[in-house]
Amino acid sequence: MASLAGASAATPPAGTVVILHGLGRTHWSMMRLAAALEHDGYRVVNLSYPSRTLPLEALADDWLPRQLRETGADAAPHLHFVTHSMGGIVLRLWLRDRGVPANLGRVVMLAPPNAGSEVSDRLNTFAPFRWFTGINGRRLGTQPADLPRTLGSWPAATSSGGIPPAAGALGIIAGDRTLNPLFSAWLPGPNDGKVTVASARLVGMADFLVLHHSHTWLAWQADTIEQVLAFLRTGRFRHSAAGMGN
Repeated sequence: MASLAGASAATPPAGTVVILHGLGRTHWSMMRLAAALEHDGYRVVNLSYPSRTLPLEALADDWLPRQLRETGADAAPHLHFVTHSMGGIVLRLWLRDRGVPANLGRVVMLAPPNAGSEVSDRLNTFAPFRWFTGINGRRLGTQPADLPRTLGSWPAATSSGGIPPAAGALGIIAGDRTLNPLFSAWLPGPNDGKVTVASARLVGMADFLVLHHSHTWLAWQADTIEQVLAFLRTGRFRHSAAGMGN
């Protein structure tokens, strides 16, 4: 399912932003962010996808390319992405398997388990966790064979082939507040209750920011949204404006 906020016959000069939610969520969890992006002049494609039932490879290699074609996002002059949690892994897998498109703009990942999550390590044999997170939750661990660890670094931006110098610039926002003390006890160092700050980092990123929010609500917070808009405009976060919250 795709929700197109403010879609029109002509793509605004700011470009198109594709939004990918996290595991077990839908596009509704990203609606506040989508509305802000639309207000900022972007054409927004806010997608829902079967995160629990379709394997990550199928999401990246079949589902996402099909959605980009059907919505016309693949033909946008500047194609930006904003992802939350596992949505970032779907995007990385697509880029690894399909290559970096010539029109790739800027990318912001919110709380991505780029090095996996110890929560998955602990619970991957626990039946309720396997039921709740479906076929993908158990694959987001921190072991060398787990999918996040196999994806490598962020593809380097390039100015060749007509790609703007800022193409593919990646900004990552991590949270360091938790609503789940049990999960946080399993996570080494600052964390958002599901992903550590350290695990969110990725070699090749252009900028990194920590905001004081939990994993679940990071994408809904006003300061997160302001930072996403700043990165899409400039390729950098506003570090002096880092906020506080839950």
